Amino acid sequence: MVNKKKELNLKFPLRGKYLIMLAPSFVVDFSYPQIIGQLKELGFDKIVELTFGAKMVNREYHALLENSNQLVISTVCPGIVETIKEKFPQYKKNLIQVVSPMIAMARVCKKFYPKHKIVFLSPCNFKKSEAKKSGIIDYVIDYRELDEVLKKQKTSSKNYEFRFDKFYNDYTKIYPLAGGLSKTTRLKGIVKKNEVKIIDGISKVSKFLQKPDKNIKFLDCNFCLGGCIGGPCIVSQEKINKRRKKVLNYFAVSQKEEIPKFRIGLVEKAKGINFRLKSFK
Repeated sequence: MVNKKKELNLKFPLRGKYLIMLAPSFVVDFSYPQIIGQLKELGFDKIVELTFGAKMVNREYHALLENSNQLVISTVCPGIVETIKEKFPQYKKNLIQVVSPMIAMARVCKKFYPKHKIVFLSPCNFKKSEAKKSGIIDYVIDYRELDEVLKKQKTSSKNYEFRFDKFYNDYTKIYPLAGGLSKTTRLKGIVKKNEVKIIDGISKVSKFLQKPDKNIKFLDCNFCLGGCIGGPCIVSQEKINKRRKKVLNYFAVSQKEEIPKFRIGLVEKAKGINFRLKSFK
């Protein structure tokens, strides 16, 4: 388990093999592709997105929803999981037993880069807590903390090839947005459109759970308004609509980038990694 002191104990520039995982919400606070060069200057050897982990999570959701006859509640947001455990324990059985994209990506990274220390860049406190408890993520730093580090280090980001250590999947870049999960899981033929409910904001989620619609089979929900782009560790003071536009613009740009041939087919290479949970304690 991650020692709490490790949250802020990274000394830059780093020495050794370090990998940092970014959720696509990073574009709300940091410029792409400059952030990759800046992270390289801080000493990160590998820089990956959570998007491939999200793809693996989607595959599990698709399989489990196909065989479900009860309400299924998404578990990509640890804030939702913790709230249900504490305030709505009667719905614990409805939580889909799949890890979050963050944990899924960490497991993939451990397989591909077993000698690297894994760092997670977090937009919210719930994800920070989840990362610390994971037993697989070594350090956590949030957007505000990274922003401070970049200002102190005065990174130039000019001397690097700006490319993620890519895991071939760009469509899940919209995951940080409310409804991003259900929009990318390809539920057609699995769950009808009127059986899916998208809710962002814990007060609205709580209201639904107090009096659920019995016709809903899949609840795609987030603790924060707007989804992860509304996380409390985000620096930006822009309105949610502007943050959402940044993610969508980033998604559009990514569609034009070439994917190296050696990255294609990594889904097969991820076989053997367990992306499911036995239960939520």
